[in-house]
Amino acid sequence: MPQGLYAASHGPTSLRGVVAEGDDAAFAETHARKRTPEVPVRLSIVMPAYNEGATVTRAIHHVLDVDYPCPIELIVVDDGSTDSTAAQLRAIDDDRVVVLTHPRNLGKGAALRTAIKAATGTHLVPFDADLEYAATDLPPMLAPIIAGRCRVVYGTRLFGVNTVYHSLHYAIGNRVMTLATNVLFGSYISDLHTCLKLVPLEILRAMELRESGFGLDTEITANALKMGIRPFEVPVSYFARSHDEGKKINWRDGVQCFRVLGRVRLSRKVQLPPALGHGAGSLVSLTRPAGPAGDDPDLIEVAE
Repeated sequence: MPQGLYAASHGPTSLRGVVAEGDDAAFAETHARKRTPEVPVRLSIVMPAYNEGATVTRAIHHVLDVDYPCPIELIVVDDGSTDSTAAQLRAIDDDRVVVLTHPRNLGKGAALRTAIKAATGTHLVPFDADLEYAATDLPPMLAPIIAGRCRVVYGTRLFGVNTVYHSLHYAIGNRVMTLATNVLFGSYISDLHTCLKLVPLEILRAMELRESGFGLDTEITANALKMGIRPFEVPVSYFARSHDEGKKINWRDGVQCFRVLGRVRLSRKVQLPPALGHGAGSLVSLTRPAGPAGDDPDLIEVAE
């Protein structure tokens, strides 16, 4: 073949054509786009905060300081805090931050549901204000979404690898709950209770979410599995805090999670529109719109 020309083929022997040297870059770029179409993403990061005055400002700056591969918004929901949380949030001056306030404490699940209604992104991920997770794990979670490989990504804590647990009971409880989930839904997820669940906003809005407390975490996963969705798992780091440091979850929340799993398993299946399908790279908006807060009797209006 003459110097400065090359042949590109779809297979080992088929000839696609001869391309002039000046067109090399254009052809390579076009061919790459056809093989790995990028999905446009705007990420809504949701930070529920109830009496998190000790860490909330650091957590916000930690999230904002990360270099993301897409535009982001950070929605902080002050869930009726009685400490310095509200005052600290008023001092935040960044166009990417949206602060919503519950006049009284309604629960972490209620805070997430408020944020789901208010979010403007294509995808949403919760991020706790207690700094147990690292925001630097979010860009690797976004990568398979943007590449079109999957719809839903979970940041999975690999026990014993980049993790610290203060209590054996929490670790065992999560494993038991995860096993129960896999048995009930025929799935094989590794970490039911990870906070970092990256989900298309329209899928969340298609779910009939009812829980106001920690049970919403379980309810989201149970609904996704019921829909036939299987999350793509990406390893993340985790540094648990103790009850003395402000951890609020307890054994009663575990009992509640079992109830949620049973309720969703026995409920009717939520049918996704045919356009969404179940392919790994299918990311098509659902048709169910988000209603105002007044449509939900369990939530009250929030003030920015």
